[in-house]
Amino acid sequence: MENSEKTEVVLLACGSFNPITNMHLRLFELAKDYMNGTGRYTVVKGIISPVGDAYKKKGLIPAYHRVIMAELATKNSKWVEVDTWESLQKEWKETLKVLRHHQEKLEASDCDHQQNSPTLERPGRKRKWTETQDSSQKKSLEPKTKAVPKVKLLCGADLLESFAVPNLWKSEDITQIVANYGLICVTRAGNDAQKFIYESDVLWKHRSNIHVVNEWIANDISSTKIRRALRRGQSIRYLVPDLVQEYIEKHNLYSSESEDRNAGVILAPLQRNTEEAKT
Repeated sequence: MENSEKTEVVLLACGSFNPITNMHLRLFELAKDYMNGTGRYTVVKGIISPVGDAYKKKGLIPAYHRVIMAELATKNSKWVEVDTWESLQKEWKETLKVLRHHQEKLEASDCDHQQNSPTLERPGRKRKWTETQDSSQKKSLEPKTKAVPKVKLLCGADLLESFAVPNLWKSEDITQIVANYGLICVTRAGNDAQKFIYESDVLWKHRSNIHVVNEWIANDISSTKIRRALRRGQSIRYLVPDLVQEYIEKHNLYSSESEDRNAGVILAPLQRNTEEAKT
């Protein structure tokens, strides 16, 4: 398949990134290899979108620090970048709205590019076009309109399973995410993504838009385990990028006190969706 026929894809990872780990970065590489390997897609960009403070997750340190750590982690990446839009919102934004924001941003950028593109003129001496000219020749002189890249949600299998948690997700949001955008789900140890898709009518219906990527090199690094190690004074070297480790140590970011942040506070999506369900 020619490169022009492939669908360009932007991988969007939403989450706490509290802190960002090497496993988060590996998700992008695994997903890119898989999607490019299908012969139907070309991954052109990866976006890390840290959640805002209004998410109210227990132990969530300020977005300011989480964004900086993500930027340090991707400093040398040629294709993965950090976007601050979600983290700067005063209210928590649903994942669907974040996906929509980035898709609309790409479409607006593409529209501006087309408007600013110079019009191609027929080479040679200018003269009036005649109606007898071959229409295909005219068409060949027109610039080809390039399709806007498609934003897809990059996640671990644990996000898939979270769809089953009551009031954590709106059912209509789940439908729109898998139907209109799609998932690239990288499996972790102990997760059975295919089984979960089979057991969900919505996911099964849109299974062609859900790409399950197997991580054959076992890697169970998680932000939770990183924070636990830091609270206990243990080394996290080689679990997070060196610059991230240095930043954490410099600012003493994770401790027993920070882990109690938002303790007893209801998670923003649970609170919002529970209230809306009552109305």
